[in-house]
Amino acid sequence: MKYIKLILKALKGDEEQDYTNISINKALILLAIPMVIEMSFESLFALVDAFFVAKYVGINGMATVGLTESVLTIIYSLAWGISTAATAIIARKIGEKNPKDASKSLMQIINISGGIGILLGILGYFYSEDILRLMGGSPELIQEGLSYTQIQFLSAPIIMLLFSLGGALRGAGNASLAMKVMVIGNIINMFLDFIFVPVMGMGVEGAAMATLIGRSIGVIIQISAFFVGSINLKLDFKKWFADWKLIFEILKISAGGAGQFIIQSASWVFLIRILSDFGSEVVAGYTIAIRIIVFTILPSWGLANAASTLVGQNLGAKQPERAAKSAWRAGFFNMVFLGIVAIFFFIFAKPLVGAFDKHEVVLNTGVECLQILCAGYIFFGFGMVMSQAINGSGDTKTPTVLNIIGFWIIQIPLSYILAIHFDWKQTGVFWSIVISESILAVMAIAYFKTGRWKTNTLDF
Repeated sequence: MKYIKLILKALKGDEEQDYTNISINKALILLAIPMVIEMSFESLFALVDAFFVAKYVGINGMATVGLTESVLTIIYSLAWGISTAATAIIARKIGEKNPKDASKSLMQIINISGGIGILLGILGYFYSEDILRLMGGSPELIQEGLSYTQIQFLSAPIIMLLFSLGGALRGAGNASLAMKVMVIGNIINMFLDFIFVPVMGMGVEGAAMATLIGRSIGVIIQISAFFVGSINLKLDFKKWFADWKLIFEILKISAGGAGQFIIQSASWVFLIRILSDFGSEVVAGYTIAIRIIVFTILPSWGLANAASTLVGQNLGAKQPERAAKSAWRAGFFNMVFLGIVAIFFFIFAKPLVGAFDKHEVVLNTGVECLQILCAGYIFFGFGMVMSQAINGSGDTKTPTVLNIIGFWIIQIPLSYILAIHFDWKQTGVFWSIVISESILAVMAIAYFKTGRWKTNTLDF
């Protein structure tokens, strides 16, 4: 009964908490549950789009989603980098009991997110056709899917703001609010996907429009929330004008966070480029499997983000040992969660993939990908928490270096060797992911154990 009440309290989220003074288990529950739900619903944007496109458009449409999303991960990477900085900075300022500087930082985070998003949106829109061609898309695929890619790139400013404002809310401890925004945005996306794709027959373009509208409404709700009296983080338009010293410091932290995901994204672009040589059906099967995997990995990131927030706030409150204890405990819970998910996915891979597409090659590729990647889930679970905990301390450089080793030095060469040189084809790509990310997780755990991240300071 005690934990049920605590879970309900976490979902409701209408009471301000000092996460540096309550028990670690309680803090993890209050932060992690809404973050897990938030990340689950963030993953639903892509999963629902994939479902409707696979069911009502066809293989070229599904391959378009896969090729586009692989490039859009660069935008997601930048958005996640700024979100990482937002969480670390806001958490530290809130832990220091300094809401004024937290508000000042928030305004500059909005400036950075909007500016970068607009620039990327314009470039992506005008070069969408070239991007699809570069990724190996056939003329038929480009003709059918160009509008989808263009609309998705136009949504870049919205993606940037949705991630960064969510990171700010999580850093301030308002995780339930970030969750509610994502839930509402996804409900709208699901409803519009149904209306636009099967009912109105708009194809992949309809799926892109549904996602754009759903995310846009989410951003509007996020911005509105900062004016509510019960939130410990405010928007102050007097601080709207660019503070270049603060922007530079935020960008330094963001660069590390963004760099981590750009490194990962570049690697995944390379992987899907290899897979495209084996045909659109292989790309479609891989895309479906990844959508299913993301549905569990992103919730797992929710628990990792809870650790990041607790590390930042506890370091701000001068409690480094409590910060470390919070991260270790979150890592254990995450490892157990993903271990259970791995067993479920291995057993039920075929019906899960089959719910999206039953074409033989698509189905077999998706099932194989899902079952192989499950082999690394336990390592993934602990490693991602450690990486986010290090990020939460404000040290984004170390995880960036670890990502370079894991993805560029290990994953890219290994995938080429296994898939092309040894002729394992897509199987080689899938195993390269498991091997490289498991090594990356072990390195992150080893570094966190040294405790060097405890000495990191924010000089603004």
